[in-house]
Amino acid sequence: MIVEVVAVGTELLLGQIVNSNATAIGAALAERGYDAHFQQVVGDNTDRISGAVRLAISRADAVIVTGGLGPTQDDLTREAVCRAVGLPMEASEAHVQALRRWWERRGVAMAESNLRQAEHPAGAELLANPKGTAPGLALEHEGTLIFCVPGVPAEMLHLLGEEVLPRIGGRSAEKAVIANRLLRTWGRPESYVADALDDLYTGAVNPSLAFLASGGEIKVRITAKAADRSEAFALIEPVESEVRSRLGPTVFGADDETIERVLLQRLNQLGYTIAAAESMTGGLVAAALTSLPGSSAVFKGALVAYERGLKSRLLGVEGGDVVTRETAERMARGGRELLGADVAVSTTGSAGPEPLERPAGTFWVAVSTPDHTQAREMRMAGDRERVRAYAVTSALQLTRLALLGTWWKG
Repeated sequence: MIVEVVAVGTELLLGQIVNSNATAIGAALAERGYDAHFQQVVGDNTDRISGAVRLAISRADAVIVTGGLGPTQDDLTREAVCRAVGLPMEASEAHVQALRRWWERRGVAMAESNLRQAEHPAGAELLANPKGTAPGLALEHEGTLIFCVPGVPAEMLHLLGEEVLPRIGGRSAEKAVIANRLLRTWGRPESYVADALDDLYTGAVNPSLAFLASGGEIKVRITAKAADRSEAFALIEPVESEVRSRLGPTVFGADDETIERVLLQRLNQLGYTIAAAESMTGGLVAAALTSLPGSSAVFKGALVAYERGLKSRLLGVEGGDVVTRETAERMARGGRELLGADVAVSTTGSAGPEPLERPAGTFWVAVSTPDHTQAREMRMAGDRERVRAYAVTSALQLTRLALLGTWWKG
């Protein structure tokens, strides 16, 4: 069963809102083992929506259109679907009366434009929407199921779960699920990971592999399709084992085991507390360390010092260059001592766009534990925010390595 999503709304194209509906629908389809080969996003234009729906019909067994069912002039999905399938528009008198009662119960005069929500392609079934005033729509055209649901996420999710997916399931003879395992790696570039797994990627059908780069990490997604989740993960297991074997210690977690979660778990295992001493990251490391529930048990605090004199007074860093190994290590030791933590991590560097002593994108991260203090120089190309984000990831990852006793070469 191939299902395609068409998301309607100029605001999606302009980036004014995130297309969270497509994400939610995609996850629900995958959970049930349906294939999704394409997604479309189209603005509020009848011709373009109609064209998008016709294209989806030509290559999918079911089409889910989200958005464009409201009462305003730019809610054009009903008209576009009529045009796409060659049906006239009808109005449901029952829904007209339901709309009038809805507004009467609230003691508000109903704008006549709301009656547009009672219109639908001839023969379409209206799907009850208890969370809003625009009903969903269901119809069939030349063997393809077509569903229209509101763009409001709460309304869409209700109709998806209660109306749309059961109807697709009743039509689909295929009973399958799609399962994923996401392996998280750090320390090697995407090209290295891809080369190391090239034969697994090239020859893979089920399970299949994909590579995702974000937040300074390279993720390897293993996807399998099977009759049930246990069978799907049985297919994933040997591939996961091989990936872990080839990538070795660069793999630090799986699925929701983010670096923040892994680091928090390690600190709890050791009974350690942690602090941060930051310059170029301006408190971002502290924000990451406190992003999870339970972090208050291990996080002592942070010192954020941008100005050189302040660094000197707070952390015992002498004047002179600040983008150096010595500065980073003194900051880490000073932060640990001042805040009474077992471990401290520091960042200092040149985030750009203008260079600070060293080329933009150059920074030092240091970690200080009860046994050892060590720093590492890092470089990242890109704009200021990319450099700072990479510095945060590096700070957390180097702290993890230090707590494992796997100190890096300086």
